[in-house]
Amino acid sequence: MFYSDDLIEEVRARNDVVDLIGNYIKLTKKGSSYFGLCPFHNEKSPSFSVSRDKQMYYCFGCGAGGNVFTFVMEYENYTFLEAVKYLAERAGIKLPEAEVTEAEKQARNRRQKLLDIHKEAARYFYYQLKSQGGANARDYFEQRKLSGETIAHFGLGYSNPYRDDLYQFLRNRGYDDGLLKDSGLVTIDEKRGAHDKFWNRVMFPIMDVNSKVIGFGGRVLGEGTPKYLNSPETMLFDKSRNLYGLNFARTSRQPFMIICEGYMDVIAMHQAGFTNAVASLGTAFTLQHGILLKRYTEEVLLAYDSDEAGVKAILRAIPILRSAGLRIRIIHMNPYKDPDEFIKNLGVDAFKERIEQAENSFMFEISILEKSYDLGDPDGKTRFFNAVAKKLLTFEQELERNNYIEAVARHYGIPFENLRKLVNRFGLTLPEREMPGENRPLPEKTGDRSGEYPEALLASQKLLLTWVVNDVGLLKKIRPWLGPEDFVHPVYQSVCRAVYESIEATGQIVPGQIINLFQEKEEQNLVAAIFNSDIAGIEDKNAREKALTETVVRIKRHHLDEMSRKIQNLSELQNIIRMKSDLQNLHISL
Repeated sequence: MFYSDDLIEEVRARNDVVDLIGNYIKLTKKGSSYFGLCPFHNEKSPSFSVSRDKQMYYCFGCGAGGNVFTFVMEYENYTFLEAVKYLAERAGIKLPEAEVTEAEKQARNRRQKLLDIHKEAARYFYYQLKSQGGANARDYFEQRKLSGETIAHFGLGYSNPYRDDLYQFLRNRGYDDGLLKDSGLVTIDEKRGAHDKFWNRVMFPIMDVNSKVIGFGGRVLGEGTPKYLNSPETMLFDKSRNLYGLNFARTSRQPFMIICEGYMDVIAMHQAGFTNAVASLGTAFTLQHGILLKRYTEEVLLAYDSDEAGVKAILRAIPILRSAGLRIRIIHMNPYKDPDEFIKNLGVDAFKERIEQAENSFMFEISILEKSYDLGDPDGKTRFFNAVAKKLLTFEQELERNNYIEAVARHYGIPFENLRKLVNRFGLTLPEREMPGENRPLPEKTGDRSGEYPEALLASQKLLLTWVVNDVGLLKKIRPWLGPEDFVHPVYQSVCRAVYESIEATGQIVPGQIINLFQEKEEQNLVAAIFNSDIAGIEDKNAREKALTETVVRIKRHHLDEMSRKIQNLSELQNIIRMKSDLQNLHISL
């Protein structure tokens, strides 16, 4: 759906940034701004600034910044259109309806009905748990030491032993057999008729990131197989793209997430205060799981079972998570099997220590690899280091590769240079397609080439924009000398153009409006930094004039030098020489 710029601006203007963010975190007014603890990184002292005048936020700790749209997108993990719809509803603005085909409308209606069925089922299972017939299920949760608050928080329930109770309940709610069959909660066949998929099990509602029930997991009470049973794949539920507990874990704002093997591990950890724990849903970890996690964190800690099956699962998960761009560490659970058992026996503080001591995933892989070789035998030791050297080639960046070579050499007490030479020797024997990235020919650069320019020049351009943002009156002083074309960074060019146009049209700047021009998170943070920088340390008027003049001259001269390299005729060269001459006599008066 496309919304006009005017409508988007109305939505932004009708949502005050302080009121919006104040609903998420506690803000305290200091001067003209409001401060609180940043929701995007861990901190003890508030460095998260929210400005009503600028209609934007900026964290001086981690650099996150933006307006009401970017905050909702970052905090709720919404797309831009989802953020627009959310904020429009919050402001009471009716958005135009998107045109949809009849097939799309039917699919959307069917999906909503399936969500309604799952919501009704979750309520039904929860009711059954609280009923007289749910005593065995309550005993099971009590034995697992779950509190009533935890049971309610996760919506845990019970499916009784009768073959079609849920089916009859949902039929009485008006749902037809076709929908109930598509929900995966009911099986309908000619021989047996309709019967529930789950019976005599404690029930775990599976929710998507927005806390809508999309499936269930059930653990059998007493004897029976399978021990754990999940909903089948449906229009709502894809186990390779969902993680149990992520709807809660994504709001924990911890710098990492903990991946467990099962429901009870996640629930036990959340009850113990580790609210950043999730689990895959009865399936091996997938790249889709990794990509999903990457939306919320940069690092994951694996807390899998300590048995042989758990180790194998860790070794399978590491390369998948690594390919998704995540850092990985391993929590050692010994002498206990899983997080639930560990916490019950050794307590929360001991588990916190294990988190702090979590092992680097590559070093974990090497420690497992070591078990396949006899290091007491010279031949075994040689073969082990050959295997390690080949494994070290998986790191494409030379700096990262050398850091790991150093760590392995230190751990096993061998000279760094010896191991590095061995790694390089194997690197030379690999086919080109298997060579680490830094040894392959580099593709031709495209797009933003701002990294080619000196940091001092970029700093000068950012400084100048900050000057204008803090004093709009400066525009008439510098406009004859500098335009957007004089800025090398594409973001700075766009900001300059927007700032100039805003001042010339209205005499003021609304930073929150200008941030709307940028879609990428990194660009929004860069713009927010411009609007939240101070010009400090130059109190004397003459010194400020000198600094401002020198900054303008530096930026303009660089652009003129670039132009002179591309001149086509004598008149262009003469014009550049004249402008450089004028710059020598430039003095900007304040």
